[in-house]
This record gives sequence, structure tokens and C-alpha cells, in this order.
Amino acid sequence: MSVELEEVRQFLAAHEPWARLPDEVLDRLPSKMTMRYIRRGETVIELGGRNDNMHIIRSGAVDVIGPDGILLDRVDVGRTFGYSTIVGDPTSDYSIVTVEDCLVLVLPREEYDRLAAENPQLTRFYSSQSRRLAHAARELEISRATDQSTAGVLHQSVGAVVAGRSPITVDRGATVSEAARRMAEHDISSILITREGHVDGIITDKDLRARVVAAGLDSTVPVTEVMTSNLITLDPEQLVFEALLVMSEFNIHHLPVTSPSSVLGVITSGDISRLLRANPVYLAGDIEGLSLPDLEGAFRRAAETISRSLTQTISAGEAARVLTSVADALVRRLVVLAERELGPAPVEWCFVAVGSQGRREMGPASDQDNALVLSDDYVEAEHGEYFAKLAEFICSGLDSAGQVLCPGDMMAANPQWRMTRSEWIHTFRTWVGAPQPDALLNAQIYFDMRPLAGTSALAEEVHANAVALAQAAPRLQAHLAALAVRREPPLGFFRGFVVERGGEYADTLDIKKGGTYPIMQMARLYALQAGVTEVGTRERLAAAAGQTLSYKAAVNLTDAFDYLSSLALQHQSAQLRAGKSPDYHIDPDQLTSMNRENLRDAFGIVKKMQTALAQTNPVRST
Repeated sequence: MSVELEEVRQFLAAHEPWARLPDEVLDRLPSKMTMRYIRRGETVIELGGRNDNMHIIRSGAVDVIGPDGILLDRVDVGRTFGYSTIVGDPTSDYSIVTVEDCLVLVLPREEYDRLAAENPQLTRFYSSQSRRLAHAARELEISRATDQSTAGVLHQSVGAVVAGRSPITVDRGATVSEAARRMAEHDISSILITREGHVDGIITDKDLRARVVAAGLDSTVPVTEVMTSNLITLDPEQLVFEALLVMSEFNIHHLPVTSPSSVLGVITSGDISRLLRANPVYLAGDIEGLSLPDLEGAFRRAAETISRSLTQTISAGEAARVLTSVADALVRRLVVLAERELGPAPVEWCFVAVGSQGRREMGPASDQDNALVLSDDYVEAEHGEYFAKLAEFICSGLDSAGQVLCPGDMMAANPQWRMTRSEWIHTFRTWVGAPQPDALLNAQIYFDMRPLAGTSALAEEVHANAVALAQAAPRLQAHLAALAVRREPPLGFFRGFVVERGGEYADTLDIKKGGTYPIMQMARLYALQAGVTEVGTRERLAAAAGQTLSYKAAVNLTDAFDYLSSLALQHQSAQLRAGKSPDYHIDPDQLTSMNRENLRDAFGIVKKMQTALAQTNPVRST
């Protein structure tokens, strides 16, 4: 072997996946390659063009650019480009442009095919599930940028929104009258109360009406007596999208934007309304103030609006959060309307979401799953009628809005799911101690508990207690593991899709049953084993990483979940646009070749993790 070929061999032996090849194969490989010099700025592979070579970068770097001109990746020394057209469709979905002068090793398709036939680990590497899926999920999100006028607003920083206007503040020693005068002078709806340059509180127009005028309070009192303290603030780098979700979740309209050293300003719902008049993220804010008749069909309209905007403004994960925010806002508005009709509640209570709404993962096909947690002061004979009416008002109102009733009757309107704090804790203790099939079904849904209205502390205490019980219950964990591995992905032995043979869903596969559902189950199990109180699937995986599952496994499952969720939401959006009822049944033949491969990869991750879970947990049938 010549010195040049030996140098190439040593280079390949130091980089994946070539380092895994047997020595005799590595000895022969350099002679099958050619060396190519490419100047900076050249397009090596055209978008939509055919590529028949695998390129390994010896020196330099290239950019991988998507169809919308967005930079997807930068590939440097030791890494490969062009492989997607070698292991998949030969037509490139990206353009490859050099950003430095490059020296590239080139392996023709025919030589790679011969090599891979004898060393299948090469193709497994280049079909790497986590890398391909992370890239695919990111590409699906970036596709929203086709409408720059709206997407740019959604994803700009709140710091950019408040830039150029000085924050209007008063010192905490000022009077209410002085604060009101400053607000009038600057024509603003709120003013920040500061102490030594840091935000101490805020007063809004609403505060002046409710806490000063309506209460008959003297306007000379200090602002500290009427201001709202313990504020939620935003970092200037946070996005407008995040500000909207915070406003919706906490039913507030003003958010201070601060840095560690200064107060930058206040972003208001009015600011964002002017920026996002037609954006689906603003749907949740539109619900406040609507009458009961106006709420009819609101959830359904939100799902339709989001489906139209999916590829223009928001990703699948964002769409699920937005739709959940709409559902949350509906509950809070219905509570206000119910209390007007029924009067104030006789004891403290909390209305909670469970299931997909609890996890903030709702889609157009999501139904209701909810419950009531009541104070231990609750007495059925005295208070039962009030809370029965309250629950019925909310659940029927949600149904009218388009969030259909739960077919399993897991709703607050069912007396079974209206319990006191102590009764809920006892019920979870029973479920955890004796996880029979019915108890297990209930437990897994109600472990996703999230407070929406009323006294949040009631639900938070119940949920924290339940998580602590589950963390110390290996028997329950074994049953949850069995549930997580029961529904295998619809993937055959040779990576072929297993579709329905007949009936209404013939020739389709259920992307939820064998995909997102087991991932959600595994995330819940790993989180409970770690004692984590997060309820979202992504959040659970992130919190459990490094504790009850590896970081790599957490990333792989998250990537698979993101991709499957994106595919499901795109499918459902197309159904809504066609006037059909949304479902999770996808015809794989209707997918592009890349999406089919990514779907196989996602299912492969699920199957691999199910196998690992079965080996590490005493899985038993349930």
C-alpha cells in the first residue's frame, strides 16, 4: 500500500462508521476512492439533483441547505455528506455548498453498495435513527417559515418587541395617584413598580378599577398596597410565542421583560394582538370575554385554524400546545360563566385536566378527560348539588365548543371523578397498591393531572403524593411497563409496514397505537420511577434522562415522538381541510420515500426501547 493510501486508511480508521470495518476491508477501501478538491462557494449537490457518490470530508466544511434556503447542518472533517441519496432516494432533498476549500474522499454508489452488502452496519449507521429523525423533525418545524410575515413575529424575541421604548416606572414609595398620572401621561395600561432598579411589582388599569376605585380606596395610599407582586417575568431572548402561552395559562395581559441588570419594558396582550391578528396562537386570548353562545364550536374552529396554519406558522409540538391553551382557556371562561349563574363555590375546589390535555399534547381528535378535586371541607349533602351543576356546565360547554365528551366517561360530570383531596390520595394509594386492569387504566390517565381552575394547591398536593407513591411501587411499575410494551409498532420483521387487512381502515396503520402511545407510556413510567412530577411526554423524558434512562435513549424517544406527532398532525390537518373527522390511520403508500424511511426509523426506536424495557422490568401481563 502506498503512503497516500495508508494515510487515507488511517484517516478512515479514526472516524465512524469506517472504524468499525474489519482490518482487511479497511485495507482495500482507500483504493476504491478518489480524492476531489472543491473550492469554497461551490454547490456540490443541487437541490432536486441526482447524486451517486458518498463524500467524506478530509478537510474543510460544507453547508446542508433545505428547500426553503434554511441552513440545516454544517458538516466538517470526518463527517459524510450525500449519504441520504445513497441509502435512500437518489434525488437530493438538500443542496450542499462548500463554506471552505474542501478536500473530499469520494466513494461511488456501486462501490458503497458492494461494501454495504458485506458490512450492513454501514447502512445502519447512515440510517441512524436519532440523527435522521432529529433532522426530519427540525425540517418539519422549519417549513412553517414559508409565511415570513407571521412566522417571523411568532419567533422573534420579546426583547425585540419592547426595544426602542423606555420602560415607564415609579418607585415603590410613590402613591397610587402618582402612578395613575404617569400612566395617563404616557397612555399606557400598566406601570412597573421598582426598587433600586429592579422590578418589585406592577399596577394595571384593571387594578386601579378593582382595587382602588371599586374598593373606595384613597388615591394617596402607596402603590405597594395595590400592586401585584411576585411577578412572572420574561428574559429578552424568550419568544413572542412563549409570551402568548404564559399569558393564556395564567390569564394575565402584561409581562415585564427584564435582564439581570435592567428593566427593558412590558409586553402586553395588546402588543401581540397588533402583531398577530390572524395567528392561531392568539386564539386562546380571544376566548376571554365571550358569552356562552359565542363559545359554541370554538375548539373546533381553533383546530381548523391551526390545521390551515400548520406549515406556515407553527410546528406540530407548538400546535399541540396552542390547541391545549385554547382548551384551557375554554375551561377558565366556562368557570367564570358558571359562577355567574351558580354563585361562588361553597368550599375550595380545583378543576383538573388529565390525559392529552393534562400533558399539553392535544390534537384535533382529542376528547375530554378531566376531574374535580374538592376541599376536605366538602360535605356531599350540603355541597354536592353545586359541584354537580358546575361540572355539568363545564363539560357540556366544552362539548358544545367541539371538545367532545369522553367515551369512557372520565370527566368531572361523572360523580366518580369528583372527590375530596383525601379521597383522591386514598384512591391513588388503592390504585398503586392493587393495580388491577381497571385501576391501572384509571391510574395512568390521572397521573397526568394538571390544575386549570380553582385552588391549584389541592391538585398539586394530590399529584405529588401520587408520584411519591408510584416511585416506591415496583409492582405498579411492572404493570405500567407491560402496558408500554403491549402495543408494538406496526413494523414487520424486514422493516415492512403491517397495515390493516380489511374494514374501514384497510391498508392503513395506526400511528398512535403503535407509535406515540407507547412512547407516552414509557415517558410516564420513567418519570414516575425517577419521582418526577412533570406531566408532558417531552418534559418527562428530559427530566428522567440520566436517572431512569440514558440521555441517548431520552433523545431518541423524543425525536421519535416529535416526528410521529408531526406526521399525525399533518394527516389530521389534511382531513380537517377535506371536511373529514380526524384520526390516526395513515396510508404509508401515500407518504414520500423519505417519510416512509423516517417512519420506519421512528417505529424502530419504539420497538428497540420496548425490548429494552421488557428486559429491565419484570413485565407481566395485565
